Amino acid sequence: MTTVLIVDDQPMQRFGFRMLLESQDDITVAGEAGNGSEAVRMTAELRPDVVLMDIRMPGLDGIEATRRIIASGARTRVLILTTFDLDEYAYAGLRAGASGFLIKDALPEELLSGIRAVASGDAVVAPSLTRRLLDTYADRLPSAGTTSADPARDPRLAPLTDREREILTVIGQGWTNAEIASCLHVAESTVKTHVGRILAKTGARDRVQAVILAYDTKLVSPA
Repeated sequence: MTTVLIVDDQPMQRFGFRMLLESQDDITVAGEAGNGSEAVRMTAELRPDVVLMDIRMPGLDGIEATRRIIASGARTRVLILTTFDLDEYAYAGLRAGASGFLIKDALPEELLSGIRAVASGDAVVAPSLTRRLLDTYADRLPSAGTTSADPARDPRLAPLTDREREILTVIGQGWTNAEIASCLHVAESTVKTHVGRILAKTGARDRVQAVILAYDTKLVSPA
């Protein structure tokens, strides 16, 4: 059973989400929050699998709430809800540690699929779309953490082998596992193993965060 915390400042919006989620046999609503501060507090108390997070709320917004939830070390994953499919809010949400984002008017099946994917550890945004976001907004918002002008000296990459660094680079360029496997002439299962090791060694929560890491460490530059 996947537990979900719904965060939105509009009661009718929360009601609609609750009705949809509670119609599913494998999803239950752990609670509702009307702003970011409540979201942070209730996540700590309820420890839901997924937080369905609105961005634009009075007081503490969804971006800062996401940042605090991720910084707490909670196993909870955050799925950002945004009005537009490509904007600085979605970018900032991914920077803050969200595992993906969906458009608010997404189809019900898309929302349910997104929640299930995030709960299972996947990221709900294609690597290519993550790259579009980073290319568009990387120079407009402050980066997370320390960046290095020389990837060879960045401590976050030190644990990686040469092959793992190579794969992280093409992940940052938006390549899929199948594309990487074809280019390197290896099995896709081998690529998945490498990706898992990259995530473990760098502390990246998912593939989206690996793409952001590739930009932060200058393995990949904005187009």
